[in-house]
Amino acid sequence: MELSNRIKSIPPYVFAALDKKRLAAIDRGVDVINLGIGDPDQPTPKHVLDAMHKAIDEPANHRYPPFGGMKEYKQAAAEWCHKRFGIDIDPDSELTSLIGTKEGLHHTILAMVDPGDTTIIPDPAYPVYRTSTILAGGTPHFMPLRPDFDFTPDLEAIPDAVADKAKLLFINYPNNPTAGFADMAFLEKAVAFCKKHDILLCSDLAYSEMTFDGNVAHSIFEVPGAKEIAIEFHSLSKGYNMTGWRVGYACGNKEAVKALAQIKANVDTDIFRAIQIAAIAAFKGPRDHIDACNKLYKERRDLAVAALTSLGWPVKPTKATFYMWLPVPKGMTSTTFSELMLEEAGIMVPPGTAYGPSGEGYFRLSLCADKNRLQEAFNRMKEHNIVFEPAKATV
Repeated sequence: MELSNRIKSIPPYVFAALDKKRLAAIDRGVDVINLGIGDPDQPTPKHVLDAMHKAIDEPANHRYPPFGGMKEYKQAAAEWCHKRFGIDIDPDSELTSLIGTKEGLHHTILAMVDPGDTTIIPDPAYPVYRTSTILAGGTPHFMPLRPDFDFTPDLEAIPDAVADKAKLLFINYPNNPTAGFADMAFLEKAVAFCKKHDILLCSDLAYSEMTFDGNVAHSIFEVPGAKEIAIEFHSLSKGYNMTGWRVGYACGNKEAVKALAQIKANVDTDIFRAIQIAAIAAFKGPRDHIDACNKLYKERRDLAVAALTSLGWPVKPTKATFYMWLPVPKGMTSTTFSELMLEEAGIMVPPGTAYGPSGEGYFRLSLCADKNRLQEAFNRMKEHNIVFEPAKATV
């Protein structure tokens, strides 16, 4: 059996490989603390569950859903965007449902990129931007994220020769994996840059509701004229603790949304109706759980900042997401540090290189574990003398 060159062109999905290592350690009897995955540990809100329970008992909801999403779902999503960001989205022509933003990002690339085309992607970044570009036959151009600018890129450093032939440019703020945060000034620059070079700006807004200390994430469509060149991806996974439900939507430029919907109509049959009805309850329901979860993540962040500082790490409080992007100790690579954490302390963290070349020298730590479990992880690091810089550690 001969596999396609397409599948040979991409590496195994890094998180699947990491999970194999985690499971192997568990099989050896290790009590693994998994700080590697961005999966909320809090339950889906009760009003969403109640809506799902009711909807699943209705036989009419067991049939095929309409392509692009139920009218009620799209309307509720558009209304949520207006209430949250003050933007107007036409649910009929500027919005389509997604089975999670991961597939939406992938299918947008398939809709826009031909063999030989270029996409501009952040580095480090969510791996799908890169692998889906390669699967489409395109070439990813890495756009390094700058720690001195809260991990936003220097758009002016992108060569004109690259920008002029690029089809897509991806941004993701609040950011995975760096927890970087972008203000309106950066979003305005991104829109102007993509207008100048006729690029579709793809804004991945999966972490829009996960911000702290008075910071508030923005939609790209708060920038005047952004609909001319932008599409934005929204998810209920993080803000509503619905990762396993696989539900989201894309909105924005009519032509881009139509192309995405056309690809999807040929490869999937949309979201189970009952899940869409549950999502409507999320859009229309209370936001108390979002505030409660953000309070919880902030408490965990503060615990992690204090503990890591005592272990010699240079670390500052993050503004958003439940991630921390941290340097590895001197003399170690990202991979060797990740292996050390698992083998010596039973702690799972992904190496920075999982997110791109600029990830070398970093690792990502997730705060999707309760405070007792986090404290146990830091206690293990102390016990095994896993410190960043011994001279600055207080252990």
